[in-house]
Amino acid sequence: MKNTIRTLIADDHPLFRDGMRGLLGSLADTEVVGEASSGEEAVELAKELQPDVILMDINMPGLDGIEATREVLHTSPRIGVLVVTMFEEDDSVFAAVRAGARGYLLKDSSGEEVVHAIRAVASGDAVFGPSIAQRLISFFSSFLSPAVPQRTFPELTEREEEVLSLVAQGKSNQEIAKELFLSVKTVRNHVSNILLKLQVADRAQVVIRAREAGMGRDGV
Repeated sequence: MKNTIRTLIADDHPLFRDGMRGLLGSLADTEVVGEASSGEEAVELAKELQPDVILMDINMPGLDGIEATREVLHTSPRIGVLVVTMFEEDDSVFAAVRAGARGYLLKDSSGEEVVHAIRAVASGDAVFGPSIAQRLISFFSSFLSPAVPQRTFPELTEREEEVLSLVAQGKSNQEIAKELFLSVKTVRNHVSNILLKLQVADRAQVVIRAREAGMGRDGV
């Protein structure tokens, strides 16, 4: 008999978990092996159960879904994480992709879309809901436009360039937040987006790229 797709549902809303359990329980090729109501619980159950796919919400108490995804994949990189959330902001999408999620769906997706995404992620493919895919296409198509490279890094927003300039000056997230009147979490999200858009692995490489472009020298 064909192997079933072993699925872990991580969401703090019981009604959502009940709905997903009912949907997946009605299919011959899927099996719900566990449920988590927090990020920490998702990490522990993933380690214990080793599911094929995790349906991961972003906004959960304690450890959020982005950090939980990162921790799960650090110890179990073979697990496919499919983010299913209400959040469709660019910051959330890019943060999930950077954390290693293979898919991103909104909670208003149809049952058919969710099942298709689970099967695709279990097969090693990446899958995104229509509105999320359009956001990614729009973002990456900006790299192909020959227009107006007046700014040092045209792929960044003006705010991200402000943050990058301060990172290049060696300032911490806390110092940047204070200078730009932002929360530390918002600064952290901007830095994550900068890493993704500049295609670098860590903060040190960001500083190198920025300084090569003339940023961060004498407070520039």
